[in-house]
Amino acid sequence: METLEALQARIDTARDLKSVVRTMKSLAAASIRQYEHAVSSLRRYSETVRLGFQIALRDNPRPPPADDGDGPVGAIVIGSDHGLCGRFNEQIVRFAKSSLAEEEAPASNGGVLWLALGARVASRLEAEGEHLDANLIQPSTVSKLASTVYSLLLHIDEWQRTRQPRRLLVFHNSRLGSSTAAPRRVQVLPLDSAWLDGLATRRWQGRTRPMFTMDPAALFAALARQHLFVTLYRATAESLASEHASRLVAMQTAEKNIEEHLTETTAAYRRKRQEAITSELLEIVAGFEASSSRQG
Repeated sequence: METLEALQARIDTARDLKSVVRTMKSLAAASIRQYEHAVSSLRRYSETVRLGFQIALRDNPRPPPADDGDGPVGAIVIGSDHGLCGRFNEQIVRFAKSSLAEEEAPASNGGVLWLALGARVASRLEAEGEHLDANLIQPSTVSKLASTVYSLLLHIDEWQRTRQPRRLLVFHNSRLGSSTAAPRRVQVLPLDSAWLDGLATRRWQGRTRPMFTMDPAALFAALARQHLFVTLYRATAESLASEHASRLVAMQTAEKNIEEHLTETTAAYRRKRQEAITSELLEIVAGFEASSSRQG
């Protein structure tokens, strides 16, 4: 049987943990709003890039699609740096591997170049026996998102110079509903031919169509890089919002468990304290009776 002191220590510990969990819940909720706002604010910029493609392709043939060749597949897997977010990293790693397993003989075509964004997801990939070509740390704030994406672009440029991947894919979790994280796969290179053809034939909405004087191929390359930046930025922000949503759910579950534990421990403390009081009263009564019998 635990002593009153031990039970009181358990109660104090549970209350401290509950305070920490509440703080983490508040931080997770605030982070979700920040990253979702970052995704929302990116829409106008993304629309500007799309309109640029529409103008660049209107009267100019787009560059021919790159041949798949026999190069490797580049896979960027976005996870988390921190834990307490359930099966967040395990889910995206399993999804990425199963998705790549459906590629046409990826091993014979140069294998897979793995780039992990997040220490936890990197550890998960290595535990699965995968060799990481690069491992980056997640941005700690919204203001650092852009610099993280630029680091990804540098690694992609290095791949294109030295490894010439035939396809570049991004795997990340995205919020589904209020809390559920759903894995997604996005192909960033080569650009979707059907999407580009649709932009080339789409009617311009304004009364006058903008014109440009620079080389069409150079303009297309600049727009493609901006499109790549937008895609990676959105994927990273959506993943971070999903991560904090998963952490919020985990903290809500933890808070419920702590409250149940605190209720049980408090009840046990009260029973133990009542037993101690009753025992002390019985000892006083027994002592009084013994003293009275001796005096009689």
